[in-house]
Amino acid sequence: MVGVFMLLAGLAAPLQAQVAAMPELAAAQQAVNRADQADADQYAPDLLNSARSALAQAQSAAATRRDRKLAPELAARATADADLARARSNEAVAKAQLQQRRQEISELQRTLGEEPAR
Repeated sequence: MVGVFMLLAGLAAPLQAQVAAMPELAAAQQAVNRADQADADQYAPDLLNSARSALAQAQSAAATRRDRKLAPELAARATADADLARARSNEAVAKAQLQQRRQEISELQRTLGEEPAR
């Protein structure tokens, strides 16, 4: 029994090293994390879910000898989707802030008795 455990542990270590050694997976994970931090789950949930799914597929492919060659492409897709989700989230936040500033300007103009600018 101990021999089987040692064999499995010995096989798992190189597999984990191969997955960790793939820089595309690390980049994809970082991109998904950045999208999460940008509240993409609120502003671009479909893209963020697509990025998470592609990342999971890439990680699974990297762990499988037969599919390992697919992992970089899947990771690149995850990175692209996560980056787009983050950009759309940032855009939505910027638009909301712009709208808020415009509303504040209109309120100030009304307070001062001026016509709102167009």
